[in-house]
Amino acid sequence: MSACVPAHADSARTEHVHPPHSPPPRGPRRFRVAGADVSASIAVFLIALPLSLGIALATGAPLQAGLVAAAVGGIVAGRLGGCPLQVSGPAAGLTVVTADLIQQYGWRTTCAITVLAGLAQLGLGCLRVARSALAVSPAIVHGMLAGIGVTIAVAQLHIVLGGTPQSSVPDNLVALPAQLANLRPADLAVSALTLSLLSLWPRLPGRAGQLLGKLPAALIAVAGATAVAAVAGLRLPKVDLPSWSSHALATLPEGPVLGLVAAVLTTTLVCSVQSLLGAVAVDKLVAARPGLTGRVKRSDLDRELLGQGAANIVSGSLGGLPIAGVAVRSTANVAAGAVSRNSTMLHGGLVVIAALLLVPALELIPLASLAALVMAVGLKMISLNHIRTVTRHREVLVYAVTTAGVVFLGVLEGVALGIAVAVGVALHRLTRTRITHDETEGVHHVHVRGQLTFLAVPRLSRVLHQVPHGADAVVELDGSFMDHAAFETLQDWQKTHTAHGGAVDVTGRRPGTRISEPADTDNCRCRPWTPWRNHQCERPPTAPPAGAARPDSAGDADAVAGASGRTDRAGRVAQADPAGPGRTEGADGPGGGRELARGISAFQRNTAPLMRGELARLAREGQQPSQLFLTCADSRVVTSMITSSGPGDLFVVRNVGNLVPLPGEEGGDDSVAAAIEYAVEVLKVRSITVCGHSGCGAMQALLSAEPGGAQTPLRRWLRHGLPSLSRVPGGAGADGADGYTDAGPRLAGRPAADTAEQLSLVNVVQQLEHLRAHESVSRALRAGDLELHGMYFHVGEAQAYLLAEDDGGAVFRRVLETDVTV
Repeated sequence: MSACVPAHADSARTEHVHPPHSPPPRGPRRFRVAGADVSASIAVFLIALPLSLGIALATGAPLQAGLVAAAVGGIVAGRLGGCPLQVSGPAAGLTVVTADLIQQYGWRTTCAITVLAGLAQLGLGCLRVARSALAVSPAIVHGMLAGIGVTIAVAQLHIVLGGTPQSSVPDNLVALPAQLANLRPADLAVSALTLSLLSLWPRLPGRAGQLLGKLPAALIAVAGATAVAAVAGLRLPKVDLPSWSSHALATLPEGPVLGLVAAVLTTTLVCSVQSLLGAVAVDKLVAARPGLTGRVKRSDLDRELLGQGAANIVSGSLGGLPIAGVAVRSTANVAAGAVSRNSTMLHGGLVVIAALLLVPALELIPLASLAALVMAVGLKMISLNHIRTVTRHREVLVYAVTTAGVVFLGVLEGVALGIAVAVGVALHRLTRTRITHDETEGVHHVHVRGQLTFLAVPRLSRVLHQVPHGADAVVELDGSFMDHAAFETLQDWQKTHTAHGGAVDVTGRRPGTRISEPADTDNCRCRPWTPWRNHQCERPPTAPPAGAARPDSAGDADAVAGASGRTDRAGRVAQADPAGPGRTEGADGPGGGRELARGISAFQRNTAPLMRGELARLAREGQQPSQLFLTCADSRVVTSMITSSGPGDLFVVRNVGNLVPLPGEEGGDDSVAAAIEYAVEVLKVRSITVCGHSGCGAMQALLSAEPGGAQTPLRRWLRHGLPSLSRVPGGAGADGADGYTDAGPRLAGRPAADTAEQLSLVNVVQQLEHLRAHESVSRALRAGDLELHGMYFHVGEAQAYLLAEDDGGAVFRRVLETDVTV
């Protein structure tokens, strides 16, 4: 009998009865919708309704097509997509593509192209290539969106002025003077009112502005313009929604095969890239919202592609516009407090209800108002922040070419041009190597900036031979790659130069960038991280005999601290100091100045060349830190490492137990209060962080302290932690294991390990309260110029927790690898 066959033939029919003392099995799970999702869906619906009509108007499609796409995007993409809080629907980024398709092939064939694009997205999702789509340079994506924005704005400007847009940007620009000469004042007035409300509504002052500002500006702008036009009796072209019985559906595509294939590829590309980039952006928004990270999963991009494909198939089949993730609606969804995909689906249902029941109200909207709304959306797609970013990364040429290509040639052509220019720029950077030579105090410096490939060998050789024979030379390699041809050229020149009595020092970006190997006089295996392991170096008692095998590998030899590759005038490798490289007079003794000098030497050799420019800037401009970081003096808490900060970023105050004495209780030690006042009043820091940590000796000392005893400096200082100790139930007098309860601040996902950890959490909250008692801090908090943050760092887990508030009180939540604050 097979092992897979049940022993009893009737086992499949065995009735399973729950144990007598267990609760009865639950019935089918009821569908529940959180109140936050309901309110968020209403907010998104109020934004989506006018935008969907406006985008349909901008493309030249039937206006019902925008409503169909909004409903399908909410229901289908919202249910099947991989990004729960992303809202899909007709997107401004697809306006130009769709308008071109409608003009070239007609509306019904455009619907068929949308269906085929959805099928292509399904295929890409099944192939799991969603991550690969994000490999497109951001400069190309931003340039594409900017080009589309320009095209939308120029076309809608004609409707704003009371005319009809042309088929392309050049034609619209040529026709603009005639349109300005024949503008219609009524259309212009309604458009101006729409733009004014759209701009001013979010800026309403006072408490009334805070309440009214919760209403979407897009809805207020269109509704206000519609109401004014109706009251004034203006005769304007308005929304025309024909009967749904005459709504045009998709048909078999007609046209040249190559043209249809190009149309499908263009639609697929724009829909997919915009949706995937939108999903990544929504992940960042979710990570920035306290309390939401654990409830909403990170986006599954392949599933998102499948959901978008299914939505496009349904939308195209029902006569709707192409669908993609929409940034404006997604941002509003997250900001409105949505916690699941139910908000997106409910918004789609509300669009269906509006399309069926609110047709008379929708037909009162002037087309000029919708055109002004879409024009504003198009202008926002030209982001100055994106332009500054691509300029800083020296990719403005890619951005400009992509934008111009989209404006004057089309989306697919513009993106293709942008990709070609991006590849060209990358090749140019790879082959462009800057090699300079200068002399300072008799030492010749050859600085190589860029990648050293065989293409740069002629220039490298020419510059190296400008160094006179017998001179001291320093070759600085400021790049991350050197091929074999460049290596041999540099090595041959070094041997020749040292043979003529010269000295060569080759330095690079990374430790181990060496042309010649150092002598093995010190069997030190210290790599960049080993100083944080207390410099556990192995030192042989005696030097190895001549001809003996090297005790360490070439990689270890490269990492020897102080082995900079310097050779003497006789061409021999300089012998390292027996006490270790960088040894100075008086720096002797195990664990003494030898390790200090070794670390300083490594800094001067490896880090200082990289940081010199930045530190020189800080020296000129002075310190301008963004935050005060108050933490414990524990040697295991490395503030720059756990916050990924650099010089000038943090103003750090460290003391035993990360304590903040209350004003007037310093007892002769005003150092912490002085640092707080200086940081807030002089440096104008924007935030203060109090950071506790696991295994804190100060917290253990507080728990184990006995009444009375000698008042040592340590005990006098720790009295500032007594308020924290009093807030831990059972903590006073406990030995760190007993007396722990769940009261007070807690860690999300697990209870505190013991009383000492609970005291560390309580202490962070208590010291934040002490901070608020300082006059400079309280004044800055009232003015809204300062924020306070609590943090807990678990040393053993290398895990950071940030303090947040929820219904249960103070909770420290894990900061995950995917968390990004925006």
